[in-house]
Amino acid sequence: MKIALITENSQAAKNSIINDALTAVAEPLGHQVFNYGMYSAEDSASLTYVMNGLLAGILLNSKAADFVVTGCGTGMGSMLACNAMPGVFCGLVIDPTDAFLFSQINDGNAMSMPYAKGFGWAAELNLQDCYRKIFENEGGAGYPKERAHFMAANRSILKDVKAASCRDMLTVLKTVDQDLLKAAIAGERFAEYFYANSQDEEMSAYLRSVAG
Repeated sequence: MKIALITENSQAAKNSIINDALTAVAEPLGHQVFNYGMYSAEDSASLTYVMNGLLAGILLNSKAADFVVTGCGTGMGSMLACNAMPGVFCGLVIDPTDAFLFSQINDGNAMSMPYAKGFGWAAELNLQDCYRKIFENEGGAGYPKERAHFMAANRSILKDVKAASCRDMLTVLKTVDQDLLKAAIAGERFAEYFYANSQDEEMSAYLRSVAG
């Protein structure tokens, strides 16, 4: 699985802590982690939580990533921005129980965490425990197990509803504010990671044109 990490500007100073916790869990399980930044509070390319959502939509819909790990001060803003995108199903994860239930019941493709609220002593251990509960088991198995069939049916219905209520991602890219889009893909390693992994040639071509 290709996992993308996206860090919002107010929490950019914690990127290395988050990335270390994520890679410590994900890589031994056979997953690849791509850190899209921000890498520090001084980065010239600054990501707001709205840009987090736009970037998550780009990465997931192009299949440049299979799962997105993001967040902000409370986790709420990034979650809302992610869920505004077609094909993105993002859960708010605060503790390992949230992570386990989101994985098993909702089987989403993105998670948003609070990196300011409640981020105190041993925060990196909580991060690792949350990531482990997301990535160590196959998603969508259900909890409790006897309701797995109903949960799978509801996930399918939700995907259909979202597909009916959202535009396709290429249309989103062409109609969203172009300065916002250009800023969202201005990260130091975006081009290096994205174009090597994207499976959507149209989306890649359009983003190249935007980036100039």
